[in-house]
Amino acid sequence: MFRQGLTSQQQFGADLSGTRNAIEHLGYVQIDTLSVVERAHHHVLWNRVPGYDPTHLNQLISEQHIFEYWYHAASYLPMRDYRYALPHMTSIRNGENRYYTNVDEHLMSEILARVGAEGALRLRDLDKGNKGNKGNGNWWSMGRSKRALEKLFMQGDLMVCERNGMEKVYDLTERCLPEGIDLSVPTLSQYAAYLFDTTLRAHGVFTWKQLLHLKTGKPLRDAMRKVLDERIEAGVVRALDNVDAPTAYVDIKALEQEPAIDGVLKVLSPFDNVVIHRDRLSTLFEFDYRIECYVSASKRVFGYFCLPILCGDKFVGRIDCKAHRADQRFEVLSLNLEGGTLDRDQFFPALSGELQRFADFNKCPLLDASVVAAKGK
Repeated sequence: MFRQGLTSQQQFGADLSGTRNAIEHLGYVQIDTLSVVERAHHHVLWNRVPGYDPTHLNQLISEQHIFEYWYHAASYLPMRDYRYALPHMTSIRNGENRYYTNVDEHLMSEILARVGAEGALRLRDLDKGNKGNKGNGNWWSMGRSKRALEKLFMQGDLMVCERNGMEKVYDLTERCLPEGIDLSVPTLSQYAAYLFDTTLRAHGVFTWKQLLHLKTGKPLRDAMRKVLDERIEAGVVRALDNVDAPTAYVDIKALEQEPAIDGVLKVLSPFDNVVIHRDRLSTLFEFDYRIECYVSASKRVFGYFCLPILCGDKFVGRIDCKAHRADQRFEVLSLNLEGGTLDRDQFFPALSGELQRFADFNKCPLLDASVVAAKGK
């Protein structure tokens, strides 16, 4: 948890610089559209950076310190790592991804020319000037324009230069990249090393599946196996002995440091970097977690948007919450604890305090936590 910045030690610093440091250390922060509580990218950073403010992300983009693209999902990434997005961009441009085929090339050219002439644009800006000409033969339609805009973004012609809520503003890539940035396309072995180093730095302990999370193809697997073998031989990592679980690998320096972990309590996002690799979570922490908003109500066990509860270096339960923004009320719907005996006299006051802090971050200062109060009696 120390590597993830989830202990009481504020290792990334605070405010804007802390936000930048956190993203650069973690390697990515996943963007998510769900807003039952504050969205994942804000939740993840708030849990790690004192003084975090959602405006920091737009500011860091405008200062060209971070950019938005794809890691294993839509994410904020350090600008220093931009070149490692180039292979994915090339595969989109070459039609190797089935999600970005059959896109109107003429429309893409029209949009690119318009952004070049008029400056940064949103999707809804493309409708301006076309109000009376939306017949079947017209080049403009919301669905077609969205697909064209997304492909221009995914193949690297456009970048997101700002977000207003979840609405993206796009500009030409050449206007968004800093001068002197490395644009050399990494080799497969360099890309594998980048994925390995990102995981090692951010986690310290990891599984083979985590190294290649949602990355496919035998050539990349072979390249990653070579990188892993080389790091083992060099004494950077070693395998942990556990006959009852998949092999995990540990940073040898992390074993030597053994930082103290106190009982700090965190309510985490379902898309937090520390929990997004579900197999690792189960293997290393014996915590079987699934977000249940994607399953039917009859099959839910813990609630629509249950959030993992971390206490020190142990996952001790999950809590289902909802921010009622119109009423400025933050509701706790259910609380489920697990994982052994808790010191109730310490745990419940700490949880109540953390929930109030989280409610305030959600701009819902009225905390409705009667479920927690009942459990704590």
